[in-house]
Amino acid sequence: MPPLPTTDAEAAAELAQLATEIAHHNRLYHTDDAPEISDADYDALVRRNTAIEAAFPHLIRPDSPSKIVGAAPATHLAKVAHARPMFSLDNGFSEEDVADFLGRVRRFLSLADDAEVALTAEPKIDGLSCSIRYEGRRLVQALTRGDGQVGEDVTANVRTIADIPATLPDGAPDVFEVRGEVYMDKGAFADLNGRMLAEADDPDKARQFANPRNAAAGSLRQKDSSVTASRPLRFFAWGWGETSDLPSTTQSEVIAAIRRWGFPVTAQFTPGSTLDAALATYKAIEAERADLPFDIDGVVYKVDRLDWQARLGFVGRAPRWGLAHKFPAQQAQTTLRAIGIQVGRTGKLTPVARLEPVTVGGVVVTNATLHNADEIARLNVWPGDRVVLQRAGDVIPQIVDNLSRDETRGAWAFPTLCPECQSDAVREDGEVDVRCTGGLICPAQRVERLKHFVSRAALDIDGLGEKTIREFFDLGWLHSPADIFRLAAHRDELLTREGWKQKSVDALLAAIETKRSPDPARLLFGLGIRHIGQTTARDLVKAFGSVSAIEDVATRAHDDLGARAELTAPPRPAPSTRS
Repeated sequence: MPPLPTTDAEAAAELAQLATEIAHHNRLYHTDDAPEISDADYDALVRRNTAIEAAFPHLIRPDSPSKIVGAAPATHLAKVAHARPMFSLDNGFSEEDVADFLGRVRRFLSLADDAEVALTAEPKIDGLSCSIRYEGRRLVQALTRGDGQVGEDVTANVRTIADIPATLPDGAPDVFEVRGEVYMDKGAFADLNGRMLAEADDPDKARQFANPRNAAAGSLRQKDSSVTASRPLRFFAWGWGETSDLPSTTQSEVIAAIRRWGFPVTAQFTPGSTLDAALATYKAIEAERADLPFDIDGVVYKVDRLDWQARLGFVGRAPRWGLAHKFPAQQAQTTLRAIGIQVGRTGKLTPVARLEPVTVGGVVVTNATLHNADEIARLNVWPGDRVVLQRAGDVIPQIVDNLSRDETRGAWAFPTLCPECQSDAVREDGEVDVRCTGGLICPAQRVERLKHFVSRAALDIDGLGEKTIREFFDLGWLHSPADIFRLAAHRDELLTREGWKQKSVDALLAAIETKRSPDPARLLFGLGIRHIGQTTARDLVKAFGSVSAIEDVATRAHDDLGARAELTAPPRPAPSTRS
């Protein structure tokens, strides 16, 4: 980790940047199911934020990531407050972190340093957390985690999951919330993607899920529960929320009762472990990780005694009585074939490593992110180098080391021109990113903005995926978002193209028509204006009332700025009289 800031001003600036960056990645992971960085990179951001807050506690922000769980619920599902907050766990990354966790528990409970603290240990399933409420022993409500305080109502969809009983047996408490993870196992995930490919009118346009977690999250959040019912979702219970009574006094015995009531619990659940036994469980689970039928990213430890859990309570967004011991990132070695450049919707030039194919964590990897010019310089990479590849989570992997860095050669030159439009590519003061200055004359930026406009978090237009956007752009039908609403004029031409039939064309045009009066915040976000994310878009619409009102204010501000610039500009020199 780089050195911590030394002044309040430096610390406040970095905390503000981290709050924005972590909130962005929380939204991508929890709301959009589309993470763009690895778990390890995300954890590093959180650790950096925690370290700065520890050094500068008087600068902790109201929107600090240490106070926030997950992200705001998606907009198309009803929002419901949890009866009891659904917190997340703090993370540990080493055996020392686990020992420190137990030390904190003992100090808080005023126990001797060698006092035994029994722990439960279980795999940390990589799925979508869900709280299922029973009243009178009948399932009445199911909510996703959401932001920890408010979740999404997925009751109808949860009723279709065979692992989740509709009723609890006699003797169960009158009110009981079972909490656990909705997931999709690896085999079912592969089958689902295969079925979606086989059923597509055009295989090139078939929707494919990136990984089992995305498939589970997307399936659980369907508007139509019959779609969820057709998806092979599973459930593992790991805890509980509000309850009118508890069947026992320990975590392990309550989990055993939940299992007796008909809920699946992982076979690797280990009750009453000492520190050494918990760490042994961690190593055993890590060793069988690749062979498990479901994805996991660590092991969870919890203090077994519930009276101790009650005394320990919570700090910030996490319980003092639990810890997630994360697995290290999976790595492999390969050869860097070439370095390519991708241009994003804001003009950012992102270097991408083209690799000799290699298997990492059961996935064949051919591309990896290099982030920016500074990262290329840090690694001193050059095509032909032997590199170490890391894949932590199911996102684009990254290069973490260059085994050929000591070879004598020049540095790889980052482009000074946009590879798509040949406009100048510049690095603004105070930024690490290099950006194309071409704006909307750059075809890559136009395509990326169109893709962003129709994305799920923006207008969410079914049928307009990446390949379709590119096809229509290449045909000259799409230049700006407004052109999407003129596609009906190309209906006859579209019907003559390979892969398009009357049913698919009519479905696309109908989906577009339903978005002619979109939610204002979604529309503003969908325009892809730099620095305007979902939260800022909602705040602006709330403050000004409409997108047109925001446009009026922005236009007046632009005009005022131009007028002031004209007033303060130096006088123009008189015309020369020389002949």
